Amino acid sequence: MLISKMAAEGGGKEMNEIKTQFTTREGVYKLLTHSEYSRPNRVPFNSQGSNPVKVSFVNVNDQSGNGDRICFNVGRELYFYIYKGVRKAADLSKPIDKRIYKGTQPTCHDFNHLTATAESVSLLVGFSAGQVQLIDPIKKETSKLFNEERLIDKSRVTCVKWVPGSESLFLVSHASGNMYLYNVEHTCGTTAPHYQLLKQGENYSVHTCKSKSTRNPLLKWTVGEGALNEFAFSPDGKFLACVSQDGFLRVFNFDAVELHGTMKSYFGGLLCVCWSPDGKYIVAGGEDDLVTVWSFLDCRVIARGHGHKSWVSVVAFDHYTTSVEESDPMEFSGSDEDFQDQMIHFGRDRANSTQSRLSKRNSTDSRPVSVTYRFGSVGQDTQLCLWDLTEDILFPHLPLSRTRTHTNVMNATSPPAGATLITNASSNTTNGNNSGANTPGINSVSTTLPRSNSLPHSAGTTTTTANNTNKAGSGGGIGSGMMDSAIATGVSKFATLSLHDRKERHHEKDHKRNHSMGHISSKSSDKLNLLTKTKTDPAKTLGTLLCPRMEDVPLLEPLICKKIAHERLTVLIFLEDCLVTACQEGFICTWARPGKVVRLIVIPKPSQLSQWNSSIATIFLLLKNPATQSLMLLFTLQALQVFLFLFFIFF
Repeated sequence: MLISKMAAEGGGKEMNEIKTQFTTREGVYKLLTHSEYSRPNRVPFNSQGSNPVKVSFVNVNDQSGNGDRICFNVGRELYFYIYKGVRKAADLSKPIDKRIYKGTQPTCHDFNHLTATAESVSLLVGFSAGQVQLIDPIKKETSKLFNEERLIDKSRVTCVKWVPGSESLFLVSHASGNMYLYNVEHTCGTTAPHYQLLKQGENYSVHTCKSKSTRNPLLKWTVGEGALNEFAFSPDGKFLACVSQDGFLRVFNFDAVELHGTMKSYFGGLLCVCWSPDGKYIVAGGEDDLVTVWSFLDCRVIARGHGHKSWVSVVAFDHYTTSVEESDPMEFSGSDEDFQDQMIHFGRDRANSTQSRLSKRNSTDSRPVSVTYRFGSVGQDTQLCLWDLTEDILFPHLPLSRTRTHTNVMNATSPPAGATLITNASSNTTNGNNSGANTPGINSVSTTLPRSNSLPHSAGTTTTTANNTNKAGSGGGIGSGMMDSAIATGVSKFATLSLHDRKERHHEKDHKRNHSMGHISSKSSDKLNLLTKTKTDPAKTLGTLLCPRMEDVPLLEPLICKKIAHERLTVLIFLEDCLVTACQEGFICTWARPGKVVRLIVIPKPSQLSQWNSSIATIFLLLKNPATQSLMLLFTLQALQVFLFLFFIFF
């Protein structure tokens, strides 16, 4: 009993240790302590009752080579610095701009990358009281304040982003569940806006502002129930993915104002969302502690990832670490080391280069291309997780790629005897919408699904849906198939036990959220919301294409899962030579990619030089003192006597 207790305590200490580096197959990522950004006093911020720390980057194409700029909010404060990354140490004594707000707090911000220059940048800042401010931190000017009198929306701003390709349009989401489209060139008016219905669908509606002259907001979106926590534009800017407190991911055609597809979380609200570099996949995270991968083309969940112990606060794709390999039709012979040397190749090009390489996959002229997507997540459990989305998950019905990955697959390509196949007719009404978008039908997928980076699922699981169900006939290799099936069944039951039984054993209120902010809910007083508010029964969505059961989709395990902070993590951004994280204490950390570590030379400040000079002068004065010299001589003689005494005793 004592031994087990000591082992448990030792394991707990190891798990609670803050990591300063971690290793993936491309190398070692290292935390650069000199590149840490925070408030100038570097004192941890008391995060109770404050909004999450957020970080935004912009490049102003400065001729000096330091073109990156960073903006971050901590409590009521907003900072704007030159970001030196892995090259030089951060100098927090001279921010380009610093603002302290009274009565409200910054909640989110976004730069306009189209108009950014070395002399001027346009920065949108959303606030907890509902306003949106347009500022220029280089010129230290405040251009405009939108929703100043809170006539448009009184709830907290949850996300603000410039519309891709536009110099004047931006989109703002609120905790009321509403989104508003603004134009920086228009005013907001002195009275509450009146709206007229433009388009309505299942759990969403879009209204235009009815006025004699053009005014803000141009459009009002009412989406789902509860807070609209985050949204993200697709890489081409044509589609918009939104995640809400009601647990739904909704993807819209932004220009056509039409619903493309939906997805439901396993339970709880969804808090974050991001797109893959080529726009084919969407990853969402939230209060179910999972990361969920959704196919944009098939409008279905293709995988879930389990690694976090609390709410997932941020998900992001790494555009610079992508494995793209052209398959060689020749048979390979050689050692495993030679195989890995020839096959493993990680590209770290810019996002447009990554998209061009990913597009090779659908090209009929080129050889088959193997793609591995890398994405990351951070959560309120203070952990950073990195994930690989591999071909055996993306295309389980195709033969496995020759690429060696950290993926364990058992019977992923051919169903054993007695397995059930799920087929679905090609239809746009799969998710209950009639958007008319050209969404391909879902291909036949065996329920013998792979578990990437983990253990295989049960091969004997049978799932029934409202669509056609076909039984697979028995094939060859019955003996080995039955053995693999039996092993997979037992292993998968054990591996997924915690996920299946967790909801039954513990009530949702007992869920561990040691670092969570708590549930924030707000009700909109706008009566127009009553048009689209319809309660969705979670029991009816579980087991459908909206929310498949855990055993119906592959379960990813993270490549790495490391505790990197003391407080909940709120930021994860992938840059070319590093990745950036931030915690609620107000510390923004830079992690150098493998091979990108630069030896930083810390140049002391003039005040530090004077202190050092005075210390050295004091030492020299002491050495010149006769009393000090006599003491040093006495100590030297005593040490010599001890040495001679020991020498004669032993020799």
